[in-house]
Amino acid sequence: MKLFHISHTDLDGYGCQLITKEYFKEGSFYNANYGIEVKLTVKKVLEEILDFKEEEILFLISDLNLTFQESKDLDKDILKLIEDGYKIKLQLLDHHISGKKSADAFYWYYLDDKRCATKIVYDYMFEEYDGFDFTVSSWLEPLVNTINAVDIWLDYDIKNFEFGKVVMSMISKVREVNSILFADLNREFRLYLLKESAKFLDQIDGHIKLDNEVHFLKKEFLKLDHKDDTLDNLSASYLVKSLIDVKDDLTVVFNAHKGLLTYCLGSISIPANAFLKANTDYDFFIDVNKKGNASFRADGKVDVSLMAAKIAAGGGHVNASGGRFEDFKESIDYNEVKNYVQNKLDKI
Repeated sequence: MKLFHISHTDLDGYGCQLITKEYFKEGSFYNANYGIEVKLTVKKVLEEILDFKEEEILFLISDLNLTFQESKDLDKDILKLIEDGYKIKLQLLDHHISGKKSADAFYWYYLDDKRCATKIVYDYMFEEYDGFDFTVSSWLEPLVNTINAVDIWLDYDIKNFEFGKVVMSMISKVREVNSILFADLNREFRLYLLKESAKFLDQIDGHIKLDNEVHFLKKEFLKLDHKDDTLDNLSASYLVKSLIDVKDDLTVVFNAHKGLLTYCLGSISIPANAFLKANTDYDFFIDVNKKGNASFRADGKVDVSLMAAKIAAGGGHVNASGGRFEDFKESIDYNEVKNYVQNKLDKI
């Protein structure tokens, strides 16, 4: 069975994916916040499903409530695929009461406001599939109960609630791996931290010990070798390595110059400099955020102040400039951003 799983971008959302990844091992995972992100992510999944006509498919959405119109549109799209011969099981598992109208109208929309989505998904794996053996459930179920306690604010469950507060903070502060350029790595990082946190659940004052250990857990994940360093330096090295791994996909060109384009990376001075030094065939580095603000960096081979002025009404220094694309439209698809910027560069 091929799994496609969209979930929210908070602790509860990632808790759902920890469960399905533990069961299915492989699958296609996505995270989305409300609004345009949900619509665009659903659209992306529907497009990717087209390549799996011969397989049984589970399309799971968790910890996200769809509007009635979104639910209606999705129901129509899935029915059309089924009519075309696709073997799809659509299932939404959520706990937000604002989705009641959709839950009342569509059989695949399950709503229970008494449990968090992570607990709903965990129970669903036992009700619909084989569940987990003791080696997994022994650590996973206590973690599920912890997420449930903090997500629906069961503050009378002192142990799980306090531990859950630490876990919630830990997951919300994962900023070392960019979630747009490296969505899979970002998710892997969060799920690693979640799974490691379960080791502290049975310890006395486990929430305090976990709180003390988060820094070191992050460093352990980010180490590229056994050499220790500061978290900032490990993060920078990990980022540059990640950029190098996908640089061909992120490459834009300006005349005879090659550049790297990132989206929503932020604070690019250190990583841009490190990348350009490690990749001497690249001459400039551009980062664009969701509002169309752009940062430009170079290493002396191209004047990015002129580039910024011509394509983003900006300017600055030869090797460090900024600007803003007035006609930029927010997207969750990097390739759309890349095509947009490359078109601008081609017109200079």
